[in-house]
Amino acid sequence: MRDLAYLMLMSREYPTIKAASSEIINLTAIQGLPKGTEYFFSDLHGEHEAFIHLLRSASGIIREKITETFGHIIPENEEVELANLIYYPDRVLSQCQQEGRVSDDWQRIIIYRLVQICKLVSSKYTRSKVRKRMPPEFAYIIDELLHVDYNDDNKKIYYSEIIRSIIDIGVGDKFIIALCELIQNLTIDNLHIIGDIYDRGPRADAIMNELMQFHDVDIQWGNHDISWMGAATGNLACICNVLRIAISYNSFDVLEDGYGINLRPLSMFAAKVYHDDPCERFAPLILDENIYDAVDPGLAAKMHKAIAIIQFKVEGEMIKRHPEYEMDGRRLLEAVDFKRGVVTVEGKEYSMLDMNFPTIDPKDPLKLSKEEEELLYTLCLSFKHNQLLHKHIRFLYSHGSLYKCYNSNLLYHGCIPMREDGSFDQIVIDGVSYAGKAFMDYVDQKVQNAYFMVQETQEKADARDFMWYLWCGSKSPVFGKGKMTTFEHYFIEEPAAHKEPMNPYYKLSLKEEYCDKILEEFGLKKQGSHIINGHVPVKIREGESPVKAGGKLFIIDGGLSKAYQARTGIAGYTLIYNSAHLALAEHKPFDPSKESTPKVSIVENMKKRVMVADTDKGTELAGRIADLKELVAAYREGIIKEKLQ
Repeated sequence: MRDLAYLMLMSREYPTIKAASSEIINLTAIQGLPKGTEYFFSDLHGEHEAFIHLLRSASGIIREKITETFGHIIPENEEVELANLIYYPDRVLSQCQQEGRVSDDWQRIIIYRLVQICKLVSSKYTRSKVRKRMPPEFAYIIDELLHVDYNDDNKKIYYSEIIRSIIDIGVGDKFIIALCELIQNLTIDNLHIIGDIYDRGPRADAIMNELMQFHDVDIQWGNHDISWMGAATGNLACICNVLRIAISYNSFDVLEDGYGINLRPLSMFAAKVYHDDPCERFAPLILDENIYDAVDPGLAAKMHKAIAIIQFKVEGEMIKRHPEYEMDGRRLLEAVDFKRGVVTVEGKEYSMLDMNFPTIDPKDPLKLSKEEEELLYTLCLSFKHNQLLHKHIRFLYSHGSLYKCYNSNLLYHGCIPMREDGSFDQIVIDGVSYAGKAFMDYVDQKVQNAYFMVQETQEKADARDFMWYLWCGSKSPVFGKGKMTTFEHYFIEEPAAHKEPMNPYYKLSLKEEYCDKILEEFGLKKQGSHIINGHVPVKIREGESPVKAGGKLFIIDGGLSKAYQARTGIAGYTLIYNSAHLALAEHKPFDPSKESTPKVSIVENMKKRVMVADTDKGTELAGRIADLKELVAAYREGIIKEKLQ
């Protein structure tokens, strides 16, 4: 008999043998259903319009369902219209009303078609689960329409009367919207974001708002997410970094309109200090126009340079504080010969492309000027007391982690640091060595401590500093490179100085044996398990494939970010895992004016259909069933008394 106190607690929810037995039957039946469809996205990088479209269209799968249901009945243009209605019901309905197309007959036909699609996408779920996702005001009506018996003439009349009544009382539009949102909701059962929601694109905040509305989502943090999380803890280097990247990509909307971060002090400081400096090396890359906060490119370049110099100073001081980071070679402002205009990097001397540094004291290059200190203090307050930012960061914490094992798949953004010989690399902290899974768990805890430790102790300060190390440290599992050459890109012309050596993991993981080693390290079986990564763009135009190591490894960063599309040749991937197969959806660059269906390719067929019983959820249900059987036994043996009414 299991712990009696636990069974007593269960008896509150299931007070009788009948109640417990009924739940056993229900859970056993659920185990016999096909598993829900999982969607994997990576490296969203603020591309809110493209990502939200992929989410609402289920990466083209909803379009496939429409063709499957109506392809032989309605013309293609009506299929496209129906798909767009499901993706953007408010917008499309408004447009149809303006065009005078919304009539009673039009609404009746649309409702009928939406009900048919809804039936198809809900077929693998229990009636109870589908009902829970319905809007409460229409739940009863939708439930009835989804279970009409067309062989019963009386039911046909009943069905017609329901739809007629909906239209007659003037709630047709609201009902259509409810059906569209339910279809979106049911098509994706689990959503996995394999890191890098932030930076480069225009509105990461809009992506976060969308994710917070989704019914089942988990996030594996990427280095860009960690940088924003670090900024929210008050890490000065991370604050400078997120500002520098946003300004460098002309993403002022996410800063000022999205999060309400006041950039006026920075713009005034930059305009004053660099008034005669064109700051050519710091001209922003304009991939998107700002809608709410347009900034002159010349001023943006000055702001970019100002925050970059402050960042290099703050980073240098942080490296001094932490010799265990082994990053002394990255204090590059101290490596500049300000008289000769050269910098020494790893023993080699390079000419500097820019030597206008009015805020740098050559005798103490890392010292902040008084104005820089005041500016940094003001910017820090903007991050530490930003309600919306912290709402999003808390969501990243509550729904995120460094890695996740789920349904025989190991998800993480970057890498498991390894050595050339294939062993897991070690990092020594306070005399304790960490490697492999133990290192990932250690990092996860440090990230938690940086944000949630209440007392301002040395432990919290070290954890906060460690957030910056995760951004660019050589053994960071979310960075995965030997160094970050931001300074070299700004000030050194030679391309060789810009190279960022990849961790040996990236070569080793292409071999099946090393993928097996990693899977075993995390307690997963070799057969039937996969590693799913992002972080490294897959260059399709150069013949690269996202499927590697004999199908054990999927790298699904295909360039959703516009900054990478010229290199990858596409606009991102979605990995789709349903009960029958694993498939990759290959996306074209997003154009809101065009209907674009991705190319979907099956990359692995399951040996047998995967049922709920075969999943992690099934294991959880099996445990629940065992507990309920113990409860029933306790009732029958009189150990616990039934609460009969």
